[in-house]
Amino acid sequence: MLNKDNVIKTISKFPETFTLDELVDKLVFIDKVERGLDQSVNNKVCTHDEARKRLRKWLK
Repeated sequence: MLNKDNVIKTISKFPETFTLDELVDKLVFIDKVERGLDQSVNNKVCTHDEARKRLRKWLK
């Protein structure tokens, strides 16, 4: 989940003019990275072998 400080920092790094799509894309990216880092810290990840098994099922 994003927090206000991260959003403000992100916006402050943007040029004077930008599109809403550019801002949303950047915020979604930051949110996904933060979620992934949180999952990693909380050991909510799978091994390479587990990922391969899951992909095999999906690709059938």
